Amino acid sequence: MQFSPPLEQGKLLKRYKRFLADVQLADGSEITIHCPNTGSMKNCLFPGETVWFSRSDNPKRKYPCTWEIMQTPDKELIGINTGRANALAEEAIQTGVIPELAGYAKLSREVRYGEENSRIDILLTDKDKADCYIEIKSCTLKEDDCGYFPDAVTTRGQKHLRELMQMVAQGKRAVLLFIVQHTGIYKVAPAAHIDPAYAELCKQAVDAGVEVLAYRVDLTESCSEIRFPCDVLL
Repeated sequence: MQFSPPLEQGKLLKRYKRFLADVQLADGSEITIHCPNTGSMKNCLFPGETVWFSRSDNPKRKYPCTWEIMQTPDKELIGINTGRANALAEEAIQTGVIPELAGYAKLSREVRYGEENSRIDILLTDKDKADCYIEIKSCTLKEDDCGYFPDAVTTRGQKHLRELMQMVAQGKRAVLLFIVQHTGIYKVAPAAHIDPAYAELCKQAVDAGVEVLAYRVDLTESCSEIRFPCDVLL
């Protein structure tokens, strides 16, 4: 996935009100950009470090710029835009980068399913295979050389795990797919120290037959694409 038009660059001043961030440009001026990450962004905020943002030409947008990448003091890059995780996963599935999810005839997105009125991120179907329900989570929290999800308590994420287990019980295939948008993360684990209920549900889901995969994004200021699997520690 190429960033087109090319991303613009600045220095992070602060993030606030969840959806906003102030950035200083090279000429010293300041702008407010949209922050497309509703999580806590723990260990993802480094005031004074470089950020990259995209710019929309939609005249109706109050904040035309969207925060895409944060650089850490160690020069690692973090994909801030969690909304890109689904598109990256779709691209990787369709190009065969994720072999565990290859061989299906049709890919659908945002399909309603389950007893708790959810929408599955990706549904793979084929007349010769069981339907495959894929829930995608963007992982950006790095602690002690390990990536963790979630970065805050997520009742919504807990619901998704219950829904996946129900799909397995109905004879379907269910997959929890972590998309690692942090160039310094090579292994992923449920964040039991942040959301113990989610971590426990992950264990129950695996025992019930839910598959857990993690793939790392190769991220630069010019492109973003999934290339490598990561170890999952359960």
